[in-house]
Amino acid sequence: MANYLGIDIGTSGTKALVMNHKGKIRATASSEYGCSNPRSGWSEQNPEDWWDGTVKAVRKVLRKADVKRNSIKGIGLSGQMHGLVITDKNGKPLRPSIIWNDQRTAAQAAEIETRVGGKKKLVDLVGNAAMTSFTLTKLLWVQQKEKNIYDRIRHLLLPKDYVRLKMTGLYVGEVSDMSGTLMLNQKTRNWSKKIISEFNIDADILPPVVESHEITGTLTKVAAEKLGLDGGTPVVGGGGDQPAAAIGNGIVNRGRISAMMGTSGVVFTHSGDYVVDRESRLNTFCSCVDGEWCMFGCIMSAGGSLQWFRNVLGGDEVREAKKQKKDPYDIISSKASKAPLGSNGLFFLPYLSGERTPHADPYARGCFIGISNSTNRSEIMRSVMEGATFAMGDAVDLIRKAGIRTSEIRLSGGGARSPFWRQMQADIYGSKCVTVESEEGGALGVAILAAVGTGEYSNIRQACKECIKVTREIKPGAKSRSLYRKLHNQYDRLYPALADQFRSIAALQ
Repeated sequence: MANYLGIDIGTSGTKALVMNHKGKIRATASSEYGCSNPRSGWSEQNPEDWWDGTVKAVRKVLRKADVKRNSIKGIGLSGQMHGLVITDKNGKPLRPSIIWNDQRTAAQAAEIETRVGGKKKLVDLVGNAAMTSFTLTKLLWVQQKEKNIYDRIRHLLLPKDYVRLKMTGLYVGEVSDMSGTLMLNQKTRNWSKKIISEFNIDADILPPVVESHEITGTLTKVAAEKLGLDGGTPVVGGGGDQPAAAIGNGIVNRGRISAMMGTSGVVFTHSGDYVVDRESRLNTFCSCVDGEWCMFGCIMSAGGSLQWFRNVLGGDEVREAKKQKKDPYDIISSKASKAPLGSNGLFFLPYLSGERTPHADPYARGCFIGISNSTNRSEIMRSVMEGATFAMGDAVDLIRKAGIRTSEIRLSGGGARSPFWRQMQADIYGSKCVTVESEEGGALGVAILAAVGTGEYSNIRQACKECIKVTREIKPGAKSRSLYRKLHNQYDRLYPALADQFRSIAALQ
């Protein structure tokens, strides 16, 4: 029986997954590693930790799945996006990777837009405006601050592609992940000559770019021995974590949206056509489906807002959950459901870590608005859940305004586990919502890509149809939808009224 291995190189650890030829998950395993913060706002990781984590996770999952090494017919790689990996001619990293959540490059992001002629010109060139997370800002920082290192660069990779190098000995990237570098011309699905020229980048350091299901190389004998696999096993292109997770959720047709309510929230849609948000509130990347694209918005503190409530204000619920041997979130959700829709006029803005979509504002902060002497605990809890969902709904609305009709929204993450929160999402998004059998996201997505690339399935859409099963359907209530539409309109008026105040507060600090 053929099996496929999906590997997701995340920020906190690597997850490995074994999927059989029918899409059934045999086992999952993970291995954790740390992150370095040399200065406030800086975030770095050692690329070798990713490889060590991959070796440990793969060996662990093969034991759990109890499969023979020669049954693994293909490997797919997913990973955290945007991280800068620069190596010498032998593939040795020249410095720790500056990863996606590093904030040191605000000056370089502004410089990029100025040098190409403004934000809209940059969007014309590469599909997105400059943000500190994107790889080009990090490369420019090294160019300006660490010239002795910059001059020794011979190869530039992203995190999952460094693991590919360790597996195959080859320097290869793929289109979905490289879309987040600010250096890829997404229309041609190759490097932007304009960007390379403007920023004096040696084109030879950039790897060839392939589609996500294409075979990029095979395991070397040395790598295979470390991993406990057979040499010669094919490794496909894979995808950045969000585009790969979209495959794992079956988001491969226009009109289907995923809403992942995790610590951060991501609203993601597929598009057969190249569509960009001229205001740069949504990101456009190449999709893992060959020759097509995707759009998504990121909410910095979606489920993270409820996590904050649990950690800071939810001591009673945590203690109650411990006594009842339940998850604290189940207790919080149950109590929140007792409050009236709209939380009796209480609003929560979930900008605990600033915001990205639709307000690209690092100064924005969370707040409660509408507290009165009758406000109770259940209303506070419900307002946090409603505020996070309104924020996700803003991204859904932007996708609709981009001309993409919504046929269904696939829910995942912590917000999909609570029946109450699932219904709230359907009511606020104003759309039929569904959940799928597996929530393994990126690791499952790239295992599916490996099955396609090695011939198990004829194409990605067929593979998703066979491997991904819908488990439940949630329809919006007509009355609830009508009320939430009015409340959402009020919510959307709050940020513009407070934006200047957020900056004033930041200046005081």
